[in-house]
Amino acid sequence: MRSPEVPDEAGLAGALGTALVHVRAGRIQEGLASLTVLREHPDASADPIAASLIAASLIDCRLARGDLAEAMGVGVSLEPLLDRAGPAGAVAHHARGELATALGEAETAVEHFFAAGERLAETEQLADPALVPWRASAAVALVRVGRHREAVGLAEEWRGVVAASGSPYAHAHGLRTLATVGVGGDRIVLLREARATLTEVVAERLAAQIDTDLAGLLLLDPERAGEDEARQLLRSAEEYAGRQELWPLQGRVRRLLDRLGEQPRRVRSEAMATLTAAERRVALLAADGLTNRQIAEELVVTVKAVEWHLSHIYRKLGIPSRSRLAETLGTPV
Repeated sequence: MRSPEVPDEAGLAGALGTALVHVRAGRIQEGLASLTVLREHPDASADPIAASLIAASLIDCRLARGDLAEAMGVGVSLEPLLDRAGPAGAVAHHARGELATALGEAETAVEHFFAAGERLAETEQLADPALVPWRASAAVALVRVGRHREAVGLAEEWRGVVAASGSPYAHAHGLRTLATVGVGGDRIVLLREARATLTEVVAERLAAQIDTDLAGLLLLDPERAGEDEARQLLRSAEEYAGRQELWPLQGRVRRLLDRLGEQPRRVRSEAMATLTAAERRVALLAADGLTNRQIAEELVVTVKAVEWHLSHIYRKLGIPSRSRLAETLGTPV
């Protein structure tokens, strides 16, 4: 694959916009690759808003993948931007708040999120409120420190802001936030509405998060009436999370699947990690439907060597034959 190039000055804004579109669409791997390149752009540091957005989005992607150490490393670069007024400071504080949340420092997170709101109050409101969803993040953090009434109030306020924005993505985000901090049966209604709002929008990560939230609530039903729907929702979220290697989301999905008595479906990167390089080549060709002789011709080895590799592959993957190979290798990533 051709390595992405650092964009020229004229293309910085456009390249950043494209990277942010990738992240919002849930194409985390693409967004991460683009943002990593953009961070090295010679003029990115001269534009405080661009620098904040690049670092914040990188932190978002890293946290989504469970790369906490890498996210913390990026967070250091936001230190000089925290005192900035307006959007640059708001983005920086929000990203630091998300880092604090990931580290279990809820009180610190709340401080950063409110600081983000204060920075935005110093200037015109962003056309896209979902760029700095400080009310949503603060609401979730407030629940963790026991300030439930404030959390619900902020979530309600956030829903009003995003409803007025006209953005389906932001609207779905607001509904999910209210469902997260709220109580009672309305949470299921809110999540269904949030999911319906995304019907015409490409937002795979948010959709998978909403599906997982909804599945978790359905599994609380003592009559188990929603188990089939929950299973379908979780399998869809599992496929997406595996494809994008979002291990925290994948872990949550698998815990819920375990409550259903369902076995996880490994993604290809997990299964392939157990095999040697030679076994991987054989396994992929066999999974694609090639016969042992065709594999031998492709790899310029003997049929006996292919058979030997396959026997080791089946043993390592815990399957009886090649009929289970494609399924066991899982979703390509």
